[in-house]
Amino acid sequence: MKPLRVAEDIIPLGEFKTRASSVIRDLKRGSSALVITQNGRPAAVLMAPEEYDRLQDERRHLEAVALGLSDAVAGRTVDHKKVADWLGTWGTEHETEPPV
Repeated sequence: MKPLRVAEDIIPLGEFKTRASSVIRDLKRGSSALVITQNGRPAAVLMAPEEYDRLQDERRHLEAVALGLSDAVAGRTVDHKKVADWLGTWGTEHETEPPV
């Protein structure tokens, strides 16, 4: 995500209402997000759908990494050799159950 540019990426709600179409068009061209203020305070953040999707993917990835790290710290792991041996049986007539 591009860093927020205070001079360009913050817009009052009234101005947004007046220029919504052009603001959204400009947002798709390059800005990563736009802060909309109401009564001088941040009220909403507007971003392109692609940027929202990217942030959601990144969040899910980080949650999965954190879960994996907590499993490792808690000792919930499987020996590499056991996993490699199990994978070696995939698609054969001697396919085995996954190791635990």
